Amino acid sequence: MAQSQGWVKRYFKAFCKGFFVAVPVAVTFLDRVACVARVEGASMQPSLNPGGSQSSDVVLLNHWKVRNFEVQRGDIVSLVSPKNPEQKIIKRVIALEGDIVRDGKLQRI
Repeated sequence: MAQSQGWVKRYFKAFCKGFFVAVPVAVTFLDRVACVARVEGASMQPSLNPGGSQSSDVVLLNHWKVRNFEVQRGDIVSLVSPKNPEQKIIKRVIALEGDIVRDGKLQRI
């Protein structure tokens, strides 16, 4: 009986050590480097959710490029909705700072 309790203690101790190391590493990774998100809705069709409202796609959001201001035309970005701050939206970048957009099209000068 004492041996089985010793095994449980060792297992619990190893689990706690791993947990207290893995959680901060995972949280830091998800906050600073990348995270996984589900995309629902039709606004990005046919690139994302080609099946319509019955399906949703899963994407990897790269926080690193945004932090380093490496966003380019054609990239897909996720941001907080200006109309509803509790909702995140996903859009394709069609213009950068200094570009002119008319009728949804980039105007080259």
